[in-house]
Amino acid sequence: MARKKRNRAKSFFSIVVIFGVVFAAALFGIQFITKTGFFRVPGVVYYDESLNEAEHEVLTSIFTDEVDLDKDVTISAYESLEKPSLEEGEYIYNIYVPVTDFYSTDTNIDVDEASKLFADAYEGMVAHDMVPVDKLDFNSKLLSINGSYYLDEFDKGAVFRVVKFDSEKFDEEIKPLVDNNFSKQYPAKDDVLTLAQTGVTALSRGMNTKLARVGDARYFSEKIAGFLSGFDLTHTSNESSFTDYATGDNICSDPRFIDTLTDIGLDIVELTGNHNQDCGLEASRQSIDLYHEKEIRTVGGGKNSDEAAVPLNIDEKGNNITFLAYNQSTGGATYGAAPGANQYYEDNAVSEINAAKERGDFVIVDIQYYECSAYASEYEDPTCDAANSSAGDQVGFFRHLIDLGADMVVGTSAHQPQTFELYGDGVIYYGLGNLFFDQVWWPGTTRSLVLVNYFYKDKLLQTKIVPTVYDTNMQTRLLDEETSKWFLQRLINVKP
Repeated sequence: MARKKRNRAKSFFSIVVIFGVVFAAALFGIQFITKTGFFRVPGVVYYDESLNEAEHEVLTSIFTDEVDLDKDVTISAYESLEKPSLEEGEYIYNIYVPVTDFYSTDTNIDVDEASKLFADAYEGMVAHDMVPVDKLDFNSKLLSINGSYYLDEFDKGAVFRVVKFDSEKFDEEIKPLVDNNFSKQYPAKDDVLTLAQTGVTALSRGMNTKLARVGDARYFSEKIAGFLSGFDLTHTSNESSFTDYATGDNICSDPRFIDTLTDIGLDIVELTGNHNQDCGLEASRQSIDLYHEKEIRTVGGGKNSDEAAVPLNIDEKGNNITFLAYNQSTGGATYGAAPGANQYYEDNAVSEINAAKERGDFVIVDIQYYECSAYASEYEDPTCDAANSSAGDQVGFFRHLIDLGADMVVGTSAHQPQTFELYGDGVIYYGLGNLFFDQVWWPGTTRSLVLVNYFYKDKLLQTKIVPTVYDTNMQTRLLDEETSKWFLQRLINVKP
């Protein structure tokens, strides 16, 4: 009996041992085949040769030796000249835009040049560069690619560099590691504010006579309205008030001319000009009421001196801009209860600029300065191109405003476009010329510069200078590309 019990115990033990061996073999076999447990092999990071040196450095700083992956991951990169639709595991690594020198008249490169420039393989383009869009600022000039300007289109006009992570466990392992590094916010249409600044507008004299013939004030704007109305904000400096007493001989505007301004999508009218009182004080007051009725904001002038001195605060698309505008010694200013332009006083300018800078605003200062007159010939007269061509020290005065803290200074009195320059931490445009007027006899007074400013998070990303022209028909239009380059070079040649 005892022998039988021992045999049964021995058999049970043998079964347990066999089961244990089989179980262990199965367990280790599975681990060996699946590379888990004792036989687990950590996931490996494979860096594709499409990655450049800078990208490789960033990625190795993320996937350090301390990172324990379960599955392999292969990281690669590619670029596109159009904004790609990202698939799982893909991120925009960066967006690169082509730039050149601020004073260059170049405006465009083709796709082949853009690709070579990005690859740093285009030896001939020494004056051009490709920079990350977050490094873009007004000190360099943004170029188009095949006519596509990035800050207008956002899905073209740039090189979109994409990094791709290929892993069986992307969501579980890779996404938590890379989301914070590659889920960046880039400038987009919804948060880039466009502000078009234009020069002198005086819908008067010969334009009144022309309006009597054509009947529709939108005749004067029909060739430029589509361009100017396309921006978030459009500005002009209007020197002429509306009145029924407007004639072909005075600087007063037929009331129908309000349609010219609404046709270009006008949002801001500057009233620093020296002729807004020409038609009488009541016409000046009624014109201000009309602007406000049309939801056009005013700056640099008002119904009295206190109202005229109020800065224009722009708070749109996450951008904060203080717009200041002054009349400096050209007449038309208000000194009390009468309507007129905002007279420049140094103490006021210092106080207003300082207050704006303390708020962190971008500060634009427009100045109605002494006018430059070079109208003696029907031929090209470059006298007014140079900023020192006006009475007084125009260069010194405008630079002084930058020294006070202004970020941009713009002259809005010159009837002919003047030069421009980078100065200190800011930029100066000495004169924008005539957007709308009847001065058709001299080539210089038929032209103007439109400054298209692009703001992002209180920063001026870029100012695109767009020349315009009108002819004897008094219809303003964009200047053709070839003439624009010639004319801008002429202004650049005489910068201070």
